[in-house]
Amino acid sequence: MVNDSILDVKRIREDFPILRRRINNKRPVYLDSTATTQKPRAVIDAIVNYYENYNANVHRGIYRLSEEATDLYEKSRKNIGNFIGAREDSIVFVRNTTEALNLIAYSYGNLLREGDEILTTIMEHHSNIVPWQFLSRKGVKLVFADINPDGTLNMDDFIGKINKRTRIVTVTHVSNVLGTINDVEEIGKIAHDQGAVFIVDGAQSVPHMPVDVRRINADFLAFSGHKMLGPMGIGVLYGRKDILESMDPFMGGGEMISEVHTYGSKWAEVPLKFEAGTPNVEGAVGLSAAVDYLRSLGMDNVRGHEKYLVSYALERLGSIEDIQIYGPKDPEKRGGVISFNFRNIRSERIHEQLRKEGIMIHPHDVATILDMDSVMVRSGHHCAQPLMERLDVPATSRASFYIYNDRDDVDALYDAIGKVRGVLRI
Repeated sequence: MVNDSILDVKRIREDFPILRRRINNKRPVYLDSTATTQKPRAVIDAIVNYYENYNANVHRGIYRLSEEATDLYEKSRKNIGNFIGAREDSIVFVRNTTEALNLIAYSYGNLLREGDEILTTIMEHHSNIVPWQFLSRKGVKLVFADINPDGTLNMDDFIGKINKRTRIVTVTHVSNVLGTINDVEEIGKIAHDQGAVFIVDGAQSVPHMPVDVRRINADFLAFSGHKMLGPMGIGVLYGRKDILESMDPFMGGGEMISEVHTYGSKWAEVPLKFEAGTPNVEGAVGLSAAVDYLRSLGMDNVRGHEKYLVSYALERLGSIEDIQIYGPKDPEKRGGVISFNFRNIRSERIHEQLRKEGIMIHPHDVATILDMDSVMVRSGHHCAQPLMERLDVPATSRASFYIYNDRDDVDALYDAIGKVRGVLRI
């Protein structure tokens, strides 16, 4: 493990107003960036500047303010597209990854027929499961590839389940529970060799590492702004333009049309065809500012810092007796996520079902006790219940790291975990 971080975390923290707060008379140790990231001043200022100087509806007015707002909106689209190696006419603004995947399931799903199959993995977030389940009503089958004991994707099982009926392959780039980084370049090649459309859930990858849709050859890529320093309520769907043009709109109304008559309408060009109604202009502007901030750090550096922190966290948490960590042990194969449980100690104080499942302390109790020291982690099933069932646990505690975390945060987590047994008298 390297001894020094690539990023100057102390300087970076100064850019985040919320990290100056005192909670329980302590500085916040925010370890829930997988759920949502904190926002730098540059993003906050960009949103305020939009509202103070440019607020108007876009694409509709011919007055100066509207034209300026439209220019900001479309420049944001282009900037965000460049960030993932895509042209702006293949970037659709949505609310989040969930909406992007629902859009594909609804619009591209209309092209599927009874007997078609969709192949995904057991490690997926609910957002990459539930939308596809809706298609079962028309006889489309959802198939799950399994994982190996170390939390990596079982490629033999994956290859064994893809076939000539597979029309869609949809996988997470990085698991929000296991931290597993899937080889989407290889998976995409396998999908395309079978003639399937390849979809990547990039919610946990685009914010943390260099992602280029041309290199991974994704037909669709979805990600959320709020997980990469941007505001909530803005997300991105990248889609190959020819595929987007073949799809029906997700919603109807203003903005997404070129003509409307009493008995029919004509759609606007891609990507506006998929952006019905007044868009989240300030969200796009804020996300563009977030992209600029990340670009100034360098995504290779962001990824390098993440590996550095994960390596240290695996070492420290792995030294704690009776802690089980889920997912790959190699920092090269995992993102900045560590899910864990206390295990294998018998106590009359714990619920019989938890004892049966080998869990000593419920993750909700762990998170509550850590919060006493202002150490903020996630607990629960993390919107990945099929994975929890596969792991045979009801829930986990999850710590996730980002650019404003350092070794001190890992040490704070380690020390706070050490207090859990004392508080619960186990």
